[in-house]
Amino acid sequence: MSLAKDFTLALSELEFVGNNLSRPESVIACRDGTLFCSDKRGGVTRITPEGKQHLLGAVTGVPNGISIDRHGNIFIANIREGLIQKIRPDGTHEVVLSEIDGHPLGAANSVFVDGKGRFWISISTRSNWFVATASPRPDGYIILMDEKGPRVVADGILFTNEIRLDPSEEYLYAAESMAARMLRFRVQPDGTLSDREVFGPDGLGYAAFVDGFALDSEGNVWVTTVTRNGLVVITPDGKAHTVFEDPKPEALDNYMARFRDGTATPQDSLACMGASLQFPTSVAFGGPDLKTVYLGSLVMPHLVSFRSPVVGAALPHWRG
Repeated sequence: MSLAKDFTLALSELEFVGNNLSRPESVIACRDGTLFCSDKRGGVTRITPEGKQHLLGAVTGVPNGISIDRHGNIFIANIREGLIQKIRPDGTHEVVLSEIDGHPLGAANSVFVDGKGRFWISISTRSNWFVATASPRPDGYIILMDEKGPRVVADGILFTNEIRLDPSEEYLYAAESMAARMLRFRVQPDGTLSDREVFGPDGLGYAAFVDGFALDSEGNVWVTTVTRNGLVVITPDGKAHTVFEDPKPEALDNYMARFRDGTATPQDSLACMGASLQFPTSVAFGGPDLKTVYLGSLVMPHLVSFRSPVVGAALPHWRG
């Protein structure tokens, strides 16, 4: 039986890392203990093992999902500007991708660099990102960029959020936010995606809109439920349970009522922030044993951390 199958935590058992962070939506943990998180002030914040912080980069827009390659270059999905950007270790930056098939990308949500150096990019919507959360439309898609250039490999998704490949790079997992579920695709040798399926429950519960996730060494998927301020584990047999959450029932009821009639506003969703935990997003395994978990956030000025009973799946920058 998986050690994660019945794992739960009280909110009081969570710890916090970093301070005065600005929209640390995405977090990366490195083998040497360094953490990187996206920073609304213009790039990424580097947090050393000793806790020192340094802002790297000077880009405009809103950095959202980030990834790192084996050379220490960080790639940013800029959700406001609709760009994929590269920040080098010295802080200089450039645009990697700004359009596809002659059209703007749309709301660039996340980017993942796999073990072959290919880029997998999620686009939440071809329109305004918040409009698409208030009134969902299946216009999210996934881009593969390799030596052949960028091309769309999946489409028709209700707000594509974080995407990742499993360690064998046999499957691509995608958070389908506005359907409150996880998707999985089989990755073909040429990068084509096939056999689209729902991984786990077809909906993780009331207002359980998913955001970011990570896989562990046992094949479990740890996924955040952003408006419920929670974390759920989906086991390989497709079952799911909540590890912890900090919901606000009345605010959720109001948000869901407005969501259903298409009148939800940013204020309605912001009212759902928990008392102890607010809008958790990405998930990263780190620490010397890959059992320390870090969560990003849309609004908290720090990262959330706890110890997992299961070793995380090593990402390509660890394996390289």
